[in-house]
Amino acid sequence: MATEIKQEDFSTFVKQDKPVLVDFWATWCGPCRMLSPIVEEVSEAHADTLVVGKVNVDECPELAQQFGVMSIPTLILFKDGEIVDKRIGYQPKDELEEMLKQAF
Repeated sequence: MATEIKQEDFSTFVKQDKPVLVDFWATWCGPCRMLSPIVEEVSEAHADTLVVGKVNVDECPELAQQFGVMSIPTLILFKDGEIVDKRIGYQPKDELEEMLKQAF
């Protein structure tokens, strides 16, 4: 299950002992709503090896700006607090799985 991340929790959240996938999204974004169930599926499938968080760009515009999020959805994969990969736009499940392989 993806965790909603706020500005003040972000730096701690991405520095975990597992890879961390962060979904930058907004409620009004159609592709974000299409991607959300896929992110949840991946989160459940990799619950032992992956942490998943969501950042609402309307509630946390500073985080979106900090990570150069110009289009949503944007997925950023972190390992040891560092960015491993970044994908912009809707991602089918197999593409998301490919992205995650870089962190394992």
